[in-house]
Amino acid sequence: MKTNPDKDTELHDKINRETGRVKWSELDRHFASGSVIYVSQELDLIDVALRVAHDDKASIAKWMAAGSVAKVSDVQAATWHAADATLWASVVSPFVLVQAEKVALH
Repeated sequence: MKTNPDKDTELHDKINRETGRVKWSELDRHFASGSVIYVSQELDLIDVALRVAHDDKASIAKWMAAGSVAKVSDVQAATWHAADATLWASVVSPFVLVQAEKVALH
């Protein structure tokens, strides 16, 4: 029986605790294996990770169709590498979900 990702607070809390900031250079080997997934800033990284963990195909397909979730492109990887970017990352094996840090507008 599948659990509901909207009500799975224990897994949500675990993912939240294990999500952190990481330099892009630390993700190179994961990118090379094709397991790094981009999550746009308009989505909540923890929510996306939770839905990936629950294999919520409908939500993931909707986000992919909108371009909000996708495999990291070569252009993104090169840009982040050149900038020595720090990203938010959450591991949902076998994937590493990444999200660019939100920039505060002054």
